[in-house]
Amino acid sequence: MDPKLQQLQEEYKEVPIPDELDFIVKKALNTRKKRRVGSKWLAGVSAAVLVFVIGINVSTTVANALSTIPGVNGIIKVLTFTEYKLDDETYNADLKVPVITNLGNQALEHELNEKYLNENKKLYDEFQTDVAALKEDGGGHLGIDTGYEVLTDNEQILSIGRYVVNTVGSSSTTMQYDTIDKVNQILLSLPMLFKDDQYIVVISENIKEQMKAQMKADPDKIYWLATETNEVESFVDQFQNITKDTNFYINNEGKLVISFNKYDVAPGYMGIAEFIIPTDVISDALVSHTYVN
Repeated sequence: MDPKLQQLQEEYKEVPIPDELDFIVKKALNTRKKRRVGSKWLAGVSAAVLVFVIGINVSTTVANALSTIPGVNGIIKVLTFTEYKLDDETYNADLKVPVITNLGNQALEHELNEKYLNENKKLYDEFQTDVAALKEDGGGHLGIDTGYEVLTDNEQILSIGRYVVNTVGSSSTTMQYDTIDKVNQILLSLPMLFKDDQYIVVISENIKEQMKAQMKADPDKIYWLATETNEVESFVDQFQNITKDTNFYINNEGKLVISFNKYDVAPGYMGIAEFIIPTDVISDALVSHTYVN
């Protein structure tokens, strides 16, 4: 056995496994029993990856040792495990949890990974409760899927979008985003990008202009914004402005993207609405062009 992998195995035995991750271990071990791998090196790497996930945020020694194994350090940034899955006739759940690896800021890595795990565990517990209630009432249809997309991954920025798809008759998708400065090892917030809160007005006005332009160009597009040709029902809250907590990410072109979930600023059929904010519009308000350019 590769001495490095042998070292990992010994360290793995000393790593306390959180209760929430116990099912990952069992599932991974069962999967390995079912598959035959022709190469001992590949089998070893699979074991190493498993050890890394188990020990993530617990043993920095394990993480450092893995980084010396050829082919591991360069390719592992985000791992996905199907943590919670249920396929029971009309009740279907498939919740995948992103696990960020190789961040130099171990505290941030732990915080994000714990958040992702807890979010999905809570969703799965709620799903099970809803299924039990439906069965008591005679049955029904219910589904939930979660996962993630790496939206940006360059030298400076890692932007991850996490989605939740709920299915009750029709489906509804919501998104949340985390944007990480990989160089300085910090999680970015919207206010951090700007000198003061004037950005709220500047960005909000630009989004309104984009909404108007889209509705004028395509009559099938509707936003909750009153114009000369677009009336908004009185029971609907018109879009006024973003907030410091509004969903955002920075794309690969270095542009700020503001994102709204279904029903936030438009009828349901419009789905998730994204607006790329021209950098020249917010240039004077930015703290710097390190992230947005």
